[in-house]
Amino acid sequence: MTSRDQKKAVLHEKLQLLRSVTNSSALSKASIIVDASKYIQELKQKVEACKQDLAEESSLPMVTVETLEKGFLINVFSDKNCPGLLVSVLQAFQELGLDVLDATISSADSFRLEAIGGEPQNESVDAQMVRQVVVQAIKKCTGS
Repeated sequence: MTSRDQKKAVLHEKLQLLRSVTNSSALSKASIIVDASKYIQELKQKVEACKQDLAEESSLPMVTVETLEKGFLINVFSDKNCPGLLVSVLQAFQELGLDVLDATISSADSFRLEAIGGEPQNESVDAQMVRQVVVQAIKKCTGS
């Protein structure tokens, strides 16, 4: 086989591979390349959508709640800090009937809270409920 025939065969294989990856039904070389170009544009749009989703998720407050023997360990981090955020979170604890037994707070640029809440007065309060109420309190204060 001549070098020219080998190159042609390799090009044909690559075009067929490109055609299968892009789910193209085109037969001509130009059409396969146009379909591949459209496919690349679609992928770029999907990447941008994923980036936006990640940006939205990272702006949400991060709240973890662990059940302790008598109460909960609550960790809160929000990259947005607003006036009254601590008060809002403490009011959420109060609504749940949780007494704060110990807390460490930092609120320079971001907001961090680690608190130990005692046993709730209402026995139906669980870790998931604590998390939801605290997240709502933060969203209400930060406007997100």
